[in-house]
Amino acid sequence: MLCHIPALMDKGMPVSVLFTNEKGEQSALMYCELVQKARFGEAFLIKNQGCRVGAYVLGETETSPEDYYYSSKRYKDRNAAKIAVAGLHRLTKKGKSIKITPYSGEEFDILLLFLKPERAMRIIQAHAYRLGKPVELQTGGIASICGDSTAYPLKGKLGISLGCKGSRKHSRYGDDEVVVGIPFQLAHEIDDALGKIPQTKV
Repeated sequence: MLCHIPALMDKGMPVSVLFTNEKGEQSALMYCELVQKARFGEAFLIKNQGCRVGAYVLGETETSPEDYYYSSKRYKDRNAAKIAVAGLHRLTKKGKSIKITPYSGEEFDILLLFLKPERAMRIIQAHAYRLGKPVELQTGGIASICGDSTAYPLKGKLGISLGCKGSRKHSRYGDDEVVVGIPFQLAHEIDDALGKIPQTKV
């Protein structure tokens, strides 16, 4: 059971994401919306969700969101949109369904947190506590919760995202919050280090 990581959340609870072979439901909600609802107490077991970019990132489809990104004018031209899609983090591990629940000590693949920057800084410092290695941010300002904070951490790396237009618009987490995705294999090490590193304020 993690004790220090959950205490960093100002609002709601960390969200546990587990890829499972259980039979899930089709959801019309976007992955980021489901995560936000789980943050405040709801639980879901889904096989599909309602975002076309999320579907590509989460391995539900091979249909690229390149046309969508280009037509939405996020990029100067089609080549820029193509490069952006090529840089998206996608799932390397997928069960039949995704279990999205408030964290209460159960098994998880990824733990998602919505943190103020100072609290996210402490996660980074705790990650560096043992070996001193910096965290590499991998983000293009798109697919923040599904890609930056879920698919990327599944590679065993800490995911830090400033968010994206879609997730901030649809799930409405705070303008003062960043998203952190912690893979299971790093979580206990980070939690332990949080109890040892200096406090920001005394």
